[in-house]
Amino acid sequence: MKITIGEIARQAAVSKGTVSRVINGKSTVAETTRKNVLAVMKRLGYEPDPIARELSMRTKHTLGIWVGAGENRLSPYFNLIWRALLREMQVRATQVVELPEDISGVRTRFDVVLVFNSDGVDGRLEQLRERGVPAVLIGHHPGISCVAPDDMGGGRLAAHSLLSLGHRNLLHLTVECEVQWAQDRANGFTSVLAGSSLPGIRAATVKGEASVLGGYRLMRDAWRQGHRPTGVFCATDEIAVGALGALADLGVQVPGQVSVLGFDGLVELHPGLASVAQDIPAIAHQAVSLALAAIGKDTVHQTIVPVALIEGSTLGPAPKVS
Repeated sequence: MKITIGEIARQAAVSKGTVSRVINGKSTVAETTRKNVLAVMKRLGYEPDPIARELSMRTKHTLGIWVGAGENRLSPYFNLIWRALLREMQVRATQVVELPEDISGVRTRFDVVLVFNSDGVDGRLEQLRERGVPAVLIGHHPGISCVAPDDMGGGRLAAHSLLSLGHRNLLHLTVECEVQWAQDRANGFTSVLAGSSLPGIRAATVKGEASVLGGYRLMRDAWRQGHRPTGVFCATDEIAVGALGALADLGVQVPGQVSVLGFDGLVELHPGLASVAQDIPAIAHQAVSLALAAIGKDTVHQTIVPVALIEGSTLGPAPKVS
């Protein structure tokens, strides 16, 4: 039986127009409604006619994506957000141009640019202003349309989660470079600890590389230097996976002796990993929506996408002091 838009609308309890707007990637649909319609489509096995959809949506606009030099293209997180962005633009039949790190010699026309918040954001945005090209940032920055996960809220969530489980001796493993997302996560985490009235809270921060190997070295070296945390908050899931490897080699039980909490929601990297999860599809959807809406307009819209705690098996109560 051929699945129709009407059947999807009936089962999702929305209008056929709403279903059509979701299929065509319109930004006027509430996020909860969009997810509900997509879930019904998936359950029913509905596949929109790609030719008809492209004909109805084809646009003359070209969207550029500018990654820049400071982004790790090999990281699992970058791979996921990159694929999510490409899917969004494919759904909307939007032409895409990936820009090189140095765009001074680029002559290709593009109507709007999605900028990853890596190195040299101010300089890169100024180059686009000189060209008269609007930009949308994946990250956050004053005076420009942007979308970012709630990194600071995620840091607060991590602190509250560890404290609620009785952890008072805490360790934060983060990156050496002063990137925005890492600073926000650290600021959220430390603000909760600083404002808490709970007695006996001790916290240390150590910095290194944002990788599995970096996390391994950070945890190993911190332990050898005498740190004995019961709760470890890692700035990324990759760091968390490395920290878990180091604790295993040190003979430390997780979560019996030490709980480990990551950030990003890449739990497929390690079975049972507890993490503060980003909504990557929602970030990609909002980023492309903001970019297309920015063409020919001076309005600024800044969107923060909520995060959520995944309570994996690496997170548990603090060990009782004998």
